[in-house]
Amino acid sequence: MKLQTTIPLKPQQHNQIDYNSNVLLLGSCFVENIGKKLDYFKFQNFQNPFGILFQPLAIERLITNAINDKEYTESDIFFHNEQWHCYDAHSKLSSYSKEELQASLNKQIKLTHNQVNKSTHIIVTLGTAWVYRHIETDAIVANCHKVPQKKFLKELLSIVKITESLQSIITLIRSVNKKASILFTLSPVRHLKDGFIENTQSKAHLIAAIHQVVKPRNNVHYFPSYEIMMDELRDYRFYAEDMIHPNNMAVNYIWDRFQGVWISKDASITMEEVEFVQKGLQHKPFNPKSQEHLKFLKNLEEKKAQLYIKGIVI
Repeated sequence: MKLQTTIPLKPQQHNQIDYNSNVLLLGSCFVENIGKKLDYFKFQNFQNPFGILFQPLAIERLITNAINDKEYTESDIFFHNEQWHCYDAHSKLSSYSKEELQASLNKQIKLTHNQVNKSTHIIVTLGTAWVYRHIETDAIVANCHKVPQKKFLKELLSIVKITESLQSIITLIRSVNKKASILFTLSPVRHLKDGFIENTQSKAHLIAAIHQVVKPRNNVHYFPSYEIMMDELRDYRFYAEDMIHPNNMAVNYIWDRFQGVWISKDASITMEEVEFVQKGLQHKPFNPKSQEHLKFLKNLEEKKAQLYIKGIVI
């Protein structure tokens, strides 16, 4: 008896991710789930330099500013609730010092500029089509930073607007990096604060727009994270306690599906070696001075040395 529907996915034929790859991840909090996996297995990657960015216009603005080497000044930041913030960035960059915030923003812009130029794979994960427009400046912000709601207008981006933004992202990347594989995904995180119907409408707009720009022959791809969550893992036991975010079991499952498509076979073999060392480093021995444990440590160091020869440092 078959108790699960499975989305058929074939391994990517060209430009799979290996240990020579350099991956840039931008977008929603699901980026951090996949990014943690890449970190754990010691792949070269760079994640969300401006923090979590939920909507496509914010990601487009970051890439635009990075490519154009924008320099953030005091006019780009503001003071609220005893901290300095920037509407382009997540609150994790906010600071009690305006000089520190400006320096951090400009440092991350330079790092992003370099990363867009050298990345072999750029993964963009979209979370929502709902955006907030700052009434005073008429600008759509990446983060409201708990500024009173009355200062903003809430809007739903149209499919046409999202498509234009995604096409702009592709064009911007291609202007400096013609070879990178661009991979779009839709976050499986449910934005229920917008409302149940509103969340569905938002996801529908995003996925419709994504498929307007995905063209594998142009090295622009789609990975069905959202569909895997909705159609393969359709059970609340795969959600965290908030019933909004995928739990560790779900993240591991989606990662396994991603690995089967996008990670090369040689890299997958190396991943097993990396995991052996990672688990060994987390091991807490009952008797640290026993001969058995000392032998285990020696074997662990040998494995680390073998990985170091391959350019992998643990």
